[in-house]
Amino acid sequence: MKAFPVPSPFHVALIMDGNGRWAKKRFLPRLLGHRAGVKALERTVRAAGNMGVTHLSVYAFSTENWKRPEMEIKGLMSLFRFSLRRKVDEIKRENVRLRFAGKRDNLPPDVADLMDWAEKETGMNTGLTLVACLNYGGRQEILDGVNELIAEGRSRSLTEEDLDRKMYLPDLPPPDLIIRTSGEQRLSNFWLWQCVYSELYFTDVLWPDFGPGDLEKAIGQFTGRERRYGAVK
Repeated sequence: MKAFPVPSPFHVALIMDGNGRWAKKRFLPRLLGHRAGVKALERTVRAAGNMGVTHLSVYAFSTENWKRPEMEIKGLMSLFRFSLRRKVDEIKRENVRLRFAGKRDNLPPDVADLMDWAEKETGMNTGLTLVACLNYGGRQEILDGVNELIAEGRSRSLTEEDLDRKMYLPDLPPPDLIIRTSGEQRLSNFWLWQCVYSELYFTDVLWPDFGPGDLEKAIGQFTGRERRYGAVK
């Protein structure tokens, strides 16, 4: 697998879109599309580490996803439970550190407990950092940060650095590359504060069909882009 001349840390963010359409094309229930999406994530995590990625964040469940049918939400929560219980030992062996971003207070308590457990179990790992954005919304993250600063009694004008420190994972480097699958071309409330200079890559591949070759293609295109951050070279 090709290793790329990428900066370190190098953060790739994934909007894993298309599970439902993948299932529909095969006349399968939507939940089987989500299960196929978990398999796609497993192979992508392995590939990412081999390509020089240091941080991989994935949009697993947004604050807007609560609008979906109740049966689908219950199925997704069961899938999260199953995946965490089954995969944490494997993640530890592969030296992957697992972290979460998002609000935990309105998740099922046992799911939140499993998230805490998984973070503690993998907290000493030094390889790829995998961030699962679960019950995450970019606007909500910004609002939470502002409200926390207000609660602290901040009376002077705020700076970007003030709000940086109040993000859910303030030590996480901003995403260098955001990949969205399934042909949609929008951010959908993902990493809104952090994505100011992220490069965007869109592919028609449905998420369950996404694999190492697709990731390699996206990173290869990224390395050919010139990032000026508003300056002129």
